[in-house]
Formats: sequence, C-alpha cells, structure tokens
Amino acid sequence: MASIVILIPARYGSSRFPGKPLAKIRGISMIERVYTNCKNSGFQTAVVTDNHEIEEHVKKFGGNVLRVDDDVPSGSERIALAYDRYYKNKSVDLVINVQGDEPLLQGDVLKELAKFHLNSPYPIATLIRPRKSSEEDFKNPNVVKALWAEKTGSCLYFSRQSIPYDRDGGREYDWFQHVGVYSYKPEALLQFVKLPASRHEELERLEQLRALDHGLSIGAIQTTQKLIGVDVPEDIQKVEGALK
Repeated sequence: MASIVILIPARYGSSRFPGKPLAKIRGISMIERVYTNCKNSGFQTAVVTDNHEIEEHVKKFGGNVLRVDDDVPSGSERIALAYDRYYKNKSVDLVINVQGDEPLLQGDVLKELAKFHLNSPYPIATLIRPRKSSEEDFKNPNVVKALWAEKTGSCLYFSRQSIPYDRDGGREYDWFQHVGVYSYKPEALLQFVKLPASRHEELERLEQLRALDHGLSIGAIQTTQKLIGVDVPEDIQKVEGALK
C-alpha cells in the first residue's frame, strides 16, 4: 500500500492578512478546516509551521503539527525541510503540498490526485479546473492559468496572462485555472527546492515555472470542485457563503 503524506505549510505573518490560518470561518479556524478536509483523504496529514500560536492551536484541536523554524522563502522549502527531517527514512511515495488557505478543498480530490500521480511518470502533479473564457477571472492576473495538453495530461506553461489567446476573437472556449496543490515524488521535491529561480518564475512570480524551466514535468488532472482561496479578510465571507 502506498505511503502518502500531506503537508500543510502555515505562516502567521502575511502582509495582506496577518494571522490568516487562525481566522474563523463559521466558528472554526481556517487551518482546522484545511487539516480536517485533508485528513478525510485517509492520508497522513501534518501542519508545518514556524509559529508558536499556530502550533498550539493545531495541538488543541488534536492535529499533527511539525515545527520548522528555518527562514525560508516559500512553503515549498518549508515542507521539503519537514519531509527531510521527519519522513525521509519512512519510505514515503508521495508528498502532497496543500496550501493552508484552501478551506474548501476536499479529501476525495486529493485521493484522485494521488491515484493519478502514483500511476504516472510525472515527478510533480497538480490540479486544474475548467473555466469559460467569458468569465471575468480569465483576465484577472491573480487567477493563474494552466496551458494543459489534454491528450498527455502535461502542463505546458502557467501564466497570470489570459492563455490560450483567441487570435481571431469572438469565440467562447475553455481554459484551465490552476489549483495550487502539488503532489511530489519525494526525490523531485528535494530536487526542486535546490534549483535556482528561473527567468519565467521571476517574471510571472510563479514558482511552478521553475520546475518546467529546469525540465521537471508537471502532470495534472481536472477537478470540478469550486475552490475559494483566502488571500484577504474579505475572502472569508465568500467562503462562508459557499459553505451555506
């Protein structure tokens, strides 16, 4: 039976929303909602943090928490350190990085992602959601688009720009929104965080482009689940509306 670990990086500091993991959503903290949903996948789950308040909160609701205090630039580096220190000698098949600000993501979706990844050659796998070009989000630079090859399942590129572009205009067509969940083969995770930032990564401010630029392929599967990431306090109301 495959051994799969879900790691949830959670920072207290955020320029747009300090203390975000502890924000309440209909009376339950966001980090508890994310943790519970991930745990429902049946996979080993842990929150990875450098903050004492988050650590104590996770312990209080009975969650597993790993402390990684190193000063690192992103959640990817933090979970790589957690894997290296706590799981490296435990024959883990996949490490899934779930952002701590995705309170609607369900465990069943993570099970589907893991099944796909275990049976594929990709070092990294992720999720995409089909959308229509007529939707406003297609022109929103904060909504990341994935250029995805349906026949192979490969992600060819990720961008904040509206891709693919309809040169002739006037047509409605599908595009794919990237859902920021990453499943790594362990060796790929350790390789990824050692790579230098790439040109496209720095231009778009999307770290997944570092993987593509250095030859690490990324496969993806579609999900139809509507997700609402929490970036600013106003997003809490959107999530509460969706839960109703």
